[in-house]
Order: sequence, then C-alpha cells, then structure tokens
Amino acid sequence: MTQNPLIGITLDSRDPGGYSNYPWYALRENYCLSIQKAGGVPFPLTHELDLVDDFLSHIQGLLITGGGHDVDPKLYGETTLHPTTNLKPKRTLFELEITKRALEKNIPVLGICGGEQLINVALGGTLIQHIPDEMPGALEHAQKECRYKPCHNVKITPQTLLHEILGVEEFDVNSVHHQAVKDLAPSAVLNAIASDGIIEGFEVPQYRFCMGLQWHPEFLISSKECDVFKAFIQACRE
Repeated sequence: MTQNPLIGITLDSRDPGGYSNYPWYALRENYCLSIQKAGGVPFPLTHELDLVDDFLSHIQGLLITGGGHDVDPKLYGETTLHPTTNLKPKRTLFELEITKRALEKNIPVLGICGGEQLINVALGGTLIQHIPDEMPGALEHAQKECRYKPCHNVKITPQTLLHEILGVEEFDVNSVHHQAVKDLAPSAVLNAIASDGIIEGFEVPQYRFCMGLQWHPEFLISSKECDVFKAFIQACRE
C-alpha cells in the first residue's frame, strides 16, 4: 500500500475525577507522535468488544499501550491477587480480544510495557505480579527520574529482529513497571533482557511483526527507538 498505514492505539480508561466528572479515556501524546514520526497515522481505539471487527477492517497495525493497570492473574492461571495489582477488566478483555484477532489476521502488533505483558498472556505466557517480592535484589524497574532519562541497561539478543533494528547488543532504557514477563509464551523468542534477569523484550517470528518491549520507546530517548517504530510501520505497509 502507498498511503500511510492506520495504526490502532489502545487507550487507557479512567474513573470520574481529574479531567472529567464522568468516566474518560486517556492517551499520552508521545504514543501518537512516535507513530506519526515513523510514518503512520494514529487511530485511538475505545474498549468496545462490539467494535473489534470494525477496527480490524480499517487498521493496518495495532499498538498495545501501557497504563497504570495489570492483567488479571486468573488469565494466566494464578489464583492469588497481589495487593499491588490494579485491574481494569474492560480494557484488558478488549485488548486480549483485539490482539488475538489481529494476530489471526497477521496484522502487525507492537506492545509497550503493559502491552508487552498483555501480548505474552494472550499467547499463553505468564507474569511476575510484583518484581520486588518475586525477585528480591532486582534492579529498580519503577524509576523515579524523568522518563526521558535511561534507568538501566538491557542486552539485546543477537540474530533477532530487534537486534537487526537497533544494530547493538546493549541498550540503555527507561523503566516504569512493577510487573514483568515470567514465562515466555511458547511461540515467543527473547530479544532483550536486563542484568537481573527480567525479560525486557520478545518477538514472535511466525507473524509479519509481533514484538513486546518492556520499556517505553515512545519517549524516543535515542534515535534508535524511532527505528523500532519505523520497522513496525514498514511491516504495516507490506
């Protein structure tokens, strides 16, 4: 296709308060700008299951964003709920459905932070509910500094798509999460890992493009992060 691809971007949902006295959607501007700079057209997606078919008939790519919420542990086989876990059932069910359906159609999918975790669960993987409890001594993954500054280093797995995109074997990233991938989905390939063993990224080679990144490349700390979005958009053009 010659026109710029339409990229569906999942929204966060908020309870009344702050911006509005009624329920409202939220999306950081830099998610949209990173897509636009890479050559895509951002298209926000509401959380209506009845609209999944309509959305998928129009978009050429899907971006699953992060947010201040967690995937319900029941969805990956756990019966306990950690006290820090914050659920948004409607958002999660919508994201699971549209992710699975997009992959069935081989529509390119990129997941960021909580989006990476969502994709892993959608494909049969599991999550760490709270890093400090399950991995004592881990790095600080919920940085207090400005998100435009890197927090820690990750190692990029050679001979992966991510390595091909970035062209480096180590990369400095920001970090804003308390959960992480525990068991990778069977079809997923590790492409980035922190020094403490936390999985920072994966890709699924059987699809045109399916990648999850635990950090937030939409802040574009490095020009190489723009290359991630360019590779995603290019896959959406093919």
